[in-house]
Amino acid sequence: MNLSLNLSRCAVVTAIVGVNVFLSAQAPGKPVSTVPVTPFSEVQRGYAALKGNILKSADRMPAESYSYKPTPEVRTYARVVNHITEAQWHSCGTINGTAAEAQPKVPEETADKATIVAALNASFAECDKAFASLSEANLLQMLPAGTSTRSRLGLAWGTVSHDNEQYATLALYLRLKGLVPPSSEK
Repeated sequence: MNLSLNLSRCAVVTAIVGVNVFLSAQAPGKPVSTVPVTPFSEVQRGYAALKGNILKSADRMPAESYSYKPTPEVRTYARVVNHITEAQWHSCGTINGTAAEAQPKVPEETADKATIVAALNASFAECDKAFASLSEANLLQMLPAGTSTRSRLGLAWGTVSHDNEQYATLALYLRLKGLVPPSSEK
C-alpha cells in the first residue's frame, strides 16, 4: 500500500512538473532574433562586450589606485591593464600582420593612469582593425604565431577568452575598492 501511494504521488508530481515545463516553453518571451548566429558574429559580439567593460573599468579606477594590489603576491591594477594591452598587441597584431618588433611598447606599471589608458586604447584600436578584418571566408586562415600557426578564429577567440579572464580580475579589484564593475551596473 505504501509503495503504491508513493508511486501515485511521484506520478502526480511528475505530471505537474511536466505541465509547468510545457507551459513555460509556450509562454511568450523575448523575440527570437532572425539574424543567424555564426562563429564570426559570436566572436564579434564577445569582443565588443568585453571592450566596453574593460575600458570602463580602466576609467572607473581612480588614478591613485592604479598601484593597488590586494596582496603583495599579486599584480597591481596597472599591471593587469598593461597585461591586457600586451596580449592584445600580440594577438591582434598577428591577425593584422604587424611584426612583433613594430608593436608599441607597453608603459611601465608605474606610469600615470593617462599613459596606461592611452596604451590600452591603442591596443583596442589594433584589435578593432583585426576584428573588422574577420569574415566568414577567412576565419580558418592559418597565420604564423611565434613558433606555431593559429587560425584567425583561434586568435580572435583567444583574445576574447583572455580579455574575459582579465576583466574578472579588474572587476574584483574594483569591488575590493568599493566600486561597482561595469558589468554589474543597473
